[in-house]
Amino acid sequence: MQEIQARYEFRAFAQNFGLIEEKMRKLSKFEKFRESSEIYILSAENNAHNIKIRHDTLDIKVLVKEEQGLQQWHPKMKTGFPIKIEVVRDEVFSALSVAVPQFKRSEYSFSQYLEDIIQPHPDLKIARVFKRRFGYTISGCISEIAELLINGAAIKSIAVESLDVGAVMQAKEILGLQEYENVSYPMAIKRILGMVPLPE
Repeated sequence: MQEIQARYEFRAFAQNFGLIEEKMRKLSKFEKFRESSEIYILSAENNAHNIKIRHDTLDIKVLVKEEQGLQQWHPKMKTGFPIKIEVVRDEVFSALSVAVPQFKRSEYSFSQYLEDIIQPHPDLKIARVFKRRFGYTISGCISEIAELLINGAAIKSIAVESLDVGAVMQAKEILGLQEYENVSYPMAIKRILGMVPLPE
């Protein structure tokens, strides 16, 4: 099996990107549409892991490094439900950096996982995120405009990613994204939920 290579990513969030959206559509033909409902699991203590459930699959990515203002995320684990307590304890809670709860089952279904483990935990929150994603290619980079509902709050995101740092930096310049902050999904969601302060 071919090893998955971690791409460098730049992602920005705003209510509207205006001319940047228009420029992306002019520079590249529309390539792919994706729609999904996802659940993010969030801890104020953790900024280095992206933990979500999509299509009944628990997905964990880890922040490998930051370079030139870009973030490199690498897939760490994907697993379906039911999920064994060993995976919850050793993979999920080690990534969340919070106290491990008492487990009453040897494995958990999707609903049991949320209702028995995640939602009662005092240091965890969940966010339900609906995504409509429109894919393009800019300067050889995978690029997208995403329309989001985060616990019902509407916001947009633009992202460019590639294995090549230089290509992402070039795409940022072409689109005019230099003045935007690079923000990961977990950090953006935590700001919306009030888990972390907004930047000054």
